[in-house]
Amino acid sequence: MTEGNFTDYVKINVVSGKGGQGSSHLRREKYVAKGGPDGGDGGRGGHVIIKGNKDLWTLYHFKFKKHFKAGHGENGGKQTSTGADGADVYLEVPLGTQIKDPETNEVLFEITEHDEEKILANGGKGGLGNWHFKSATNQTPRYSQPGLPGEELEILLELKLLADVGLVGFPNAGKSTLLSVITSAKPKIGDYEFTTLKPNLGIVEYRDYQTFVMADIPGIIEGASEGKGLGHYFLRHIERNSTLLFLVPADAKDVYEEYEILLNELQKYNPELIDKDRLVAISKSDMLDDELKSEMKAQLDSQFGDVNYMFISSVAQQGIQQLKDELWKMLNKAETKI
Repeated sequence: MTEGNFTDYVKINVVSGKGGQGSSHLRREKYVAKGGPDGGDGGRGGHVIIKGNKDLWTLYHFKFKKHFKAGHGENGGKQTSTGADGADVYLEVPLGTQIKDPETNEVLFEITEHDEEKILANGGKGGLGNWHFKSATNQTPRYSQPGLPGEELEILLELKLLADVGLVGFPNAGKSTLLSVITSAKPKIGDYEFTTLKPNLGIVEYRDYQTFVMADIPGIIEGASEGKGLGHYFLRHIERNSTLLFLVPADAKDVYEEYEILLNELQKYNPELIDKDRLVAISKSDMLDDELKSEMKAQLDSQFGDVNYMFISSVAQQGIQQLKDELWKMLNKAETKI
């Protein structure tokens, strides 16, 4: 998935189908001059249905087509035959998509399971045929019900990534480089801030053909929780990650202070993020010799306390397998306890 094709926010218009007209037909057969009413019901209008698809990672397919109409129900026929229902329209979305009211920003529902279906706009009910209105005092009703109109809605689709591991770090911390090394993703990489403008997803291949998903979220800057820079727009993607991997470069002025700033931004945006499992990876550690690394470790041991950290280098491929092992252990912690 290329960065330019990533779409995580789109407004669309949907219209469900109108119900079919009930029939007011009167039975006419050979030797039956005046048969009773036998008009059938109209068919239901087509629904507009949202459906989860685990193979989709973006809302890009809604970028150029934003209007969707379901089919109308057919009119009822003779011999009490019901008209055919209108064709339903299915809108497939990636898992983690929220459906919102564009005026109030209220979340109507969200899709988190593969093949999960929710009716977005109900098709109009078909009208009743005239045979429903037959009575002792009105044996040949010549009227029927019209079908009910469909619904027209304007809605927002907003995607929150459902990755296992979310990469958190300042711009130029080496997140894209790590993702390109640890997965098959090909994010844009550069030595300047905000190279990544859209989230990137990658599949990490682990031992015995097992995998997990990692997301590179655009770099956080101080003040991101208030919407400064790109922060507020992208912090929501971190909400769905089960484990957070903090990436701090070894050449940072103060490794622990940088980690604290990142943690503070997440806490101000959503305090629940602090409850997630955290691992700190000190990137670009190939620049450190053994003596300097030992000095840093002695200091960081007391600062980080219970939070695990490790030294890695994406370019030199140092500590990458150990990082995978630790992340896998964290992701499957709940299973190992059972």
